[in-house]
Amino acid sequence: MNRLSSGIPGLDAMLSGGFLPNSAILVRGAPGTGKTTLAFHFLIHGAAQQSEPGLMISFEEFPQSLYRDADSLGFDLRALEKTGGLTMQFTSPEVFLAGLQTPDSPLIRTIQEKNIRRVALDSATQFTRLTEDGQELRKDYHMLASALKREGVTAMLLGEETQAETRALEKGRLAFIADCMIMLRYLEIDSAIQRAVLVLKMRGSSHAKDIRRYEIKRGGIVVGEPFAGREGLLSGIARKSMISTVR
Repeated sequence: MNRLSSGIPGLDAMLSGGFLPNSAILVRGAPGTGKTTLAFHFLIHGAAQQSEPGLMISFEEFPQSLYRDADSLGFDLRALEKTGGLTMQFTSPEVFLAGLQTPDSPLIRTIQEKNIRRVALDSATQFTRLTEDGQELRKDYHMLASALKREGVTAMLLGEETQAETRALEKGRLAFIADCMIMLRYLEIDSAIQRAVLVLKMRGSSHAKDIRRYEIKRGGIVVGEPFAGREGLLSGIARKSMISTVR
């Protein structure tokens, strides 16, 4: 099966070669874990290496802020825009959802006329502002994913780890709809903070089950080796496993 590279070799290895086309990918993590950086990789690689123009939808940051953040990593988003490989849009969840439901909306025209094949949405957590009804929120998420698939788009949805009341509203809804789910976490190991990536699910494909280290540096995200001899990683505070201690 053809795969879509994430633009990060180590992550592609965890995904058995990359994402499945026309899927909805949820990337969840706390602020600063690199969700937007992962989206940059996804869009830039698609445009530059796989001839798949991308669309970056932001609900929180103006394009100028994203240009600055990308520049610090060595990514030139402006140059990609000039060649037609990338389109940047700052909008609201309300306007975005309305655009998906209107066949001749500016959003749909942009996707069709520019042959957009990859979309990154930052962040899907903003949809929790639209309703306090869990079923209504799930309906919005389902419509979002279905509409983008209808247009032949592979969508990356960024989700924040937020306060308890927001998690209670969102719990299970976006994760259930997503075809692939990637978690980015901070871990405390030997009194130092490290970053960890895990592929929680991937419909229609096998994937790595281990938890791997990653760094964010000039050039973006670099995924390293799995954590070895540790347990309790997803709790945020790792400890040496009993097997490792006995050995």
